[in-house]
Amino acid sequence: MTDTLADRRKGFRARMERRDAMILPGAGNALTARVIADQGFDAVYVTGAGIANTYLGVPDIGLITLTELASTVSAISEITDLPLIVDIDTGFGNAINTQRTVRMIERAGAAAMQIEDQVFPKKCGHFAGKAVIPLVEAVSKVKAAVDAREDPNTLIIARTDARAVQGLEAALDRAEAFIEAGADMTFVEAPTSIEEMRVITGRLSVPQVANMVVGGKTPLTPQAELAELGFSIVLYANTPLQAAMRAMSEVLGALKAEGDVGGVIDKLADFSERQRLVGKDRYDALEAHYKLD
Repeated sequence: MTDTLADRRKGFRARMERRDAMILPGAGNALTARVIADQGFDAVYVTGAGIANTYLGVPDIGLITLTELASTVSAISEITDLPLIVDIDTGFGNAINTQRTVRMIERAGAAAMQIEDQVFPKKCGHFAGKAVIPLVEAVSKVKAAVDAREDPNTLIIARTDARAVQGLEAALDRAEAFIEAGADMTFVEAPTSIEEMRVITGRLSVPQVANMVVGGKTPLTPQAELAELGFSIVLYANTPLQAAMRAMSEVLGALKAEGDVGGVIDKLADFSERQRLVGKDRYDALEAHYKLD
């Protein structure tokens, strides 16, 4: 019997308590989610930055709307049984807006949602010029998110960007306030050393998130070491996107220069591989099953 969404949420909650540094690649669209599933990963991170980059072709500066996010989550949920951890940015407004956001994204298929304490419009956690909202306002959003979920196993992950703005101690104080407000996990964004990461997992009582950003502020750290530190999730939020961007540029550059793709043919998935990845055989079987005589 196929697991239900409720089963997946319950299982994902239990997995987080293992604190074994589960790697979550990020997807900004359903095709990327299919590749992640095909490679055997255990869950998908639906990245706001990835949606901004792939769907709108813009930077991660708060331009995605709730409707666009919900549509993307729904599309990904349709084609994979993996748990979805969804970046809901700042909740798209105040505490009341946050409740509507949580309800919409939970119904679209999320197993967990990550909300952050930046001033709207937010920025990528590794950009300069970030600002955070007052703690009392951030706590109210976390409480609203916790109250809004219909399934108690839907995880609320409370992220703080205060490390880059107010320092590590202030960020830890905020994370502790979020835990008191009911957050199931916390995410102290952009620590700058292994020692800071050790302090985060040592001090905070709930499961923690580490974010590996190539070129970002946090040192890239192997999974085994992050598990030893006690992190539950390791985000590689835009690694698939960065790989795709580089590959597209190389192949299209060769096509422009040479007039064909003969020199880069090894960089392309062939026709059959493409159809396998998107499940064409399944749709062929459905078409045959429902074909009228």
